[in-house]
Amino acid sequence: MKIGKDRIIALEYKLHLGDGQIIDQSEPGQPLSYLHGRGQIVPGLEKALEGLAAGEAKQVVVPPAQGYGEHDARGLQEVPRTMFPADAELKPGMRLAAQTDGGEVIPIGIHEVKGETVIVDLNHPLAGKTLHFDVTVKDVRDATAEELSHGHAHGPGGAHDHGGHDHDHDHDHDHGHGHKHK
Repeated sequence: MKIGKDRIIALEYKLHLGDGQIIDQSEPGQPLSYLHGRGQIVPGLEKALEGLAAGEAKQVVVPPAQGYGEHDARGLQEVPRTMFPADAELKPGMRLAAQTDGGEVIPIGIHEVKGETVIVDLNHPLAGKTLHFDVTVKDVRDATAEELSHGHAHGPGGAHDHGGHDHDHDHDHDHGHGHKHK
């Protein structure tokens, strides 16, 4: 069976930025499972996997536009230092979780600290980066009616399977595939 829309795919992957240094990977023996064609993985990788079968391996290079988008200067925002705990040692390059007024938790980066002002970066940390994936397809199967209804893969016995990974690859642009990118 080949990878196509509304099939459940289990894959092992390693991600690097072209230098061979792995920055993310599936856990050994715990492949990432997702519902194909629903925008649950970066668009460039999803498109490159189309038509592969279980047992096949592929190296995929995903440009920023098909990954996490280009780095957007509008994502750099100045906020008062008082928005952070007084004892926090803020340094450029740090990644933090912030809570919006609506209660949503969002990841932010510290871009620069200027006295009583902090410039935060709301871009995804991989925005503007070319992604290099080494993937091996472990399984391809038709999604169950329940998985289609819920919009994601379930594990053995119908349990929800999120594999301990956070693969919510939202960012600020639309790839026209029904996946909301903030």
